[in-house]
Amino acid sequence: MFRDNSLIPAEAIRLAALGFLAEGPRRYGDLAMEIRHFTSRVVGPSLDLMGTSIELLRYEGLIEAIDGEGMTDNAILAINERGRQTLHRLLSAQLRAPLPELNRLTLLLKLRFLHHLSSEEQRAQLTLMAESLEAERARLEDLRQHHQAPGLFGDWLDHDIAVMTQRIVWLRGRGPGEA
Repeated sequence: MFRDNSLIPAEAIRLAALGFLAEGPRRYGDLAMEIRHFTSRVVGPSLDLMGTSIELLRYEGLIEAIDGEGMTDNAILAINERGRQTLHRLLSAQLRAPLPELNRLTLLLKLRFLHHLSSEEQRAQLTLMAESLEAERARLEDLRQHHQAPGLFGDWLDHDIAVMTQRIVWLRGRGPGEA
């Protein structure tokens, strides 16, 4: 993790792998395809994100093969208790402001797997997400105020600010069970 308790790229992939496995065992190849599909649709193809190996998760004792050996025989993989604890830690991580593509991926992964936390923890995470977006909105508003250029630049910033405001309202209006 970064010093501010936000996820580094490899941890976003861990979050994806552990989150998918928390929903049920998967074959090695299916898990790899699911992770690749999700991340590439959010941030596009990225070597930084694809560098984390599912084998490393096995080596670290976060997941285990319940049928087969691993990649070579397309084993069925499952999350174990240590993996669930790690998933919990990753789901509880901060989001960084500004919200670059990696944090967008982290936000979407957290929303995708938030149901693995208790109701109280879900509420806390939704609040933290909204606060991160509020920091992002403040940054955009400051940029808009200091660069009052006419035309498309201001229009684009106004659009971004409006979208950020809608996301904050949406997050603040959600409760456990809706995540």
